[in-house]
Amino acid sequence: MKNNCSKGRCITAFFPGKPRWPAGTRTLTYAFDPNENLDDATKQVFANAFNQWSKVTTITFTETTSYRGADIKIGFYSGDHGDGEPFDGVLGTLAHAFSPTDGRFHLDKSEDWVVNGDVRESSLSNAIDLEFVAVHEIGHVLGLGHSSVEGAIMYPTISSN
Repeated sequence: MKNNCSKGRCITAFFPGKPRWPAGTRTLTYAFDPNENLDDATKQVFANAFNQWSKVTTITFTETTSYRGADIKIGFYSGDHGDGEPFDGVLGTLAHAFSPTDGRFHLDKSEDWVVNGDVRESSLSNAIDLEFVAVHEIGHVLGLGHSSVEGAIMYPTISSN
């Protein structure tokens, strides 16, 4: 998908068919795979990422403990995890998310995710900023496709560190 840009104005790219959450949706819930034992700092990274979207949309996001009932289901997985989009290990595909109203949001468990601090100061050579990737994937959950504008949050690639 490409953005249609002219005279400095870009039209946002959407998934084919422009899938959306039901009309009037103002709140979406999210939950973490119950098999995860995520610490509070990691959960806060996701809360921060959702907050970024709340600032620029009319949607708010609320964490719920009901994974089955959540609109957005978040989990860290390795290799083939049953959705037809297997992960490939360190630094290939970092994450993927499905369009509305599917709501699945998966991250590659084998990545060197940076939760606290500046990724550029990490001692890990393959460090990836979890919040940056989460903001990007939430865009997909909201129905946005990739941008052709390098540096845009919906640009399809990111460098480590």
